[in-house]
Amino acid sequence: MNTPVTTSTEDQDSKLAQTVDKATAGAHRKIDSASAASGPAVDRMVHNAHATVDSIGGLATHAVEALDLKGEQLTKAKNQVIKTTDGYLHAHPIVSIGLAVAAGYLISRALSSR
Repeated sequence: MNTPVTTSTEDQDSKLAQTVDKATAGAHRKIDSASAASGPAVDRMVHNAHATVDSIGGLATHAVEALDLKGEQLTKAKNQVIKTTDGYLHAHPIVSIGLAVAAGYLISRALSSR
């Protein structure tokens, strides 16, 4: 019951990374444009603005990588739960049916009392 991991996650990660890179480059261009128009008195602010944009870009990239890792971990955990549950259902079909009937009864009682 294992499903193969598709490259759609990798494509999304690549697109997210490209979006972050484009946004960072665009912000740098705007900062440079403002710097050229304002003169040397603003050079220090421009430097700090570049550093801030780089920092935010780095944080966004790190967030994308962390989310990708968590997504992979959740996918592995989901697959393990499915495998374990499937194994239990095949090993104990009568108990599984009994548990399903009991759960259905309890849910119907809980919903009918409202």
